[in-house]
Amino acid sequence: MTEETKQDEGKLIAERRGKLNALRERGNAYPNDFRRNATADELQQTFHEHDDATLREEDVHVAVVGRMMVKRVMGKASFIKLQDRSGQIQARLERDRLAEGVYQDFKKWDVGDIVAAEGVLFRTKTGELTVLADRVRLITKSLRPLPEKFHGLADQETRYRQRYVDLIMNADSAAVFRTRSAIVAYIRAFLDAQDYLEVETPMMQTTPGGAIARPFTTHHNALDMLLYLRIAPELNLKRLIVGGFERVYEINRSFRNEGVSTQHNPEFTMLELYRAYADYEDLIDMVEALMHGMSDAVLGSTTVTYQGEEFDLGTAFPRMTVEEVILHFNPDLEASKLRDRDYLVGVCDAHGIPVRDNYGPGKLQIEIFEKTGEDNLRKPTFVTQYPTEVSPLSRCNDADPFVTDRFEFFIAGREIANGFSELNDPEDQAERFRAQAASRDAGDEEAMAFDHDYIRALEYGMPPTAGIGIGIDRLVMLFTDSPSIRDVLLFPHMRPEVFD
Repeated sequence: MTEETKQDEGKLIAERRGKLNALRERGNAYPNDFRRNATADELQQTFHEHDDATLREEDVHVAVVGRMMVKRVMGKASFIKLQDRSGQIQARLERDRLAEGVYQDFKKWDVGDIVAAEGVLFRTKTGELTVLADRVRLITKSLRPLPEKFHGLADQETRYRQRYVDLIMNADSAAVFRTRSAIVAYIRAFLDAQDYLEVETPMMQTTPGGAIARPFTTHHNALDMLLYLRIAPELNLKRLIVGGFERVYEINRSFRNEGVSTQHNPEFTMLELYRAYADYEDLIDMVEALMHGMSDAVLGSTTVTYQGEEFDLGTAFPRMTVEEVILHFNPDLEASKLRDRDYLVGVCDAHGIPVRDNYGPGKLQIEIFEKTGEDNLRKPTFVTQYPTEVSPLSRCNDADPFVTDRFEFFIAGREIANGFSELNDPEDQAERFRAQAASRDAGDEEAMAFDHDYIRALEYGMPPTAGIGIGIDRLVMLFTDSPSIRDVLLFPHMRPEVFD
């Protein structure tokens, strides 16, 4: 914002403060005794087939309220448009129809003020449904001017910082978050219908676990102890499986102390669920069914367009192993050497992939997969058989212990879901925790800590179980054609603003 613009805005704010002071002198400047009987959309839907004659004959009295987005003063009569949570409705104000002095007061009101209107419905000559007001009231004085309607709120950083203004000015932004709510509601209904139990688990934990990630830390003053913000609810949810809750889920807020990008925010939302007596293939089928039904329910179609690419969510999705993906996008590689560490180090060197001494062939495979294959998985695809080395909580494949019974679901080159048959052997899990702890001691800040209580829980016996995590934010990005995760978070993480 230029200095001249700041000065102009300052003058407008000063003028509006003067008007507010005048209102205060006359009584309550912020009343809370008005109650509407309809929203804008309810009126538009209910009376969309009524012509003016029918409306006048029925003499429909309404009370509406909303933010004044348009104000057109025309002598003894004026039109305003009020915006509420559902849309906009027009009102006509006539000097001779209102109480004495009200019309003159109205002329001093500003676009952005919250205004109530009561009257009867009619249609203008252009056919617009309108409230012919008998009474109007200023409910809330807006001290700051809204952005110009023509230009809107175009600056991305301002949109994210001042989401409240973005939602006022940009109908598309508001639609994104309504879609987000619809997605979450559909997921809940989908799982509730299958007898899953929704639960809540702690966000502050003494031992970070459930994923390979660097945690945030905090301090509990009363107990004088270090705590971690959860990176995933996985271990607590599986404790509940041990306890006999055979189907559980949590739509949770998790936190990872990692980089910020168009796909990553330090805090994010995901669905995590666990089902006893199931394996990862059962959850692959569930994800397919979820995507089919959710796209149809939320979008009204099983076809979704994201950033110019069209995806069909109504068909069966292909399935490929990690090694098949690597070979598909690197046809010059030798399939027989994909588990040879020296060979894989050479492949990494050729692609400029950094390699640490403690990387085994499984970790090297994933590095190559992420570098050469992940972004190229455009169509909805399930990738299976992830190396055991990078899957510390997954059950090994019975026929091939180098890999686990794990899958990830990709669309448009982005991971949407991660699921696997759970490891329920306490001794195997303890050994993997020890390997993770060794990596952590060697400097890997994302490696897991040893969770002694979780091992104790497994020692009581956890039934064979499958679990999955689905990224809600990325799912919303896909369904709303949003290029950045910040577009689908009401309040994305940003550096603190400096105020004068």
